[in-house]
Amino acid sequence: MDDTESHLRKFHKELSAGIVSLALLGVLAHSRTPMYGYQIVKRLEHTGEGVLADKQSALYPVLRNLAAAGLLDSEVEPSVTGPPRRYYRITPLGRRVLREWSLAWIATRDYVDTILED
Repeated sequence: MDDTESHLRKFHKELSAGIVSLALLGVLAHSRTPMYGYQIVKRLEHTGEGVLADKQSALYPVLRNLAAAGLLDSEVEPSVTGPPRRYYRITPLGRRVLREWSLAWIATRDYVDTILED
C-alpha cells in the first residue's frame, strides 16, 4: 500500500464516523415499516454506490447507540427462518435530530465544495 492509499483509508475512516449515523436515520425516516439490520444494510448498499462499503459490521453498534440516545426505537421479533430479529424505527426525537443533522451536513458539504472549487 502506498502513502496515498493509507491517507485515503484514514480519510474514509474519519469521514464515515458521522455519516453512518446520518445515513441510518435517513434510511429509517424514509421507511414506512420498521427495518432490521440486514434490510438496512441492503438499502444502504442499493442506494449508496459503495460509499459505505465494508461498513456493515459498524452499523450494528451505531444502531444500538442511536437507540440508546432515544433516536430509534427497537423491538425483537421471532423469525421463522432463523434467530429473532431486532427491528428499528425512528422516533419523533430522531426525526428532529435528522432535520438538524441534515442542515449541518448541507452547510458543511456546501462549504467544502466552495473551498475545493476555488
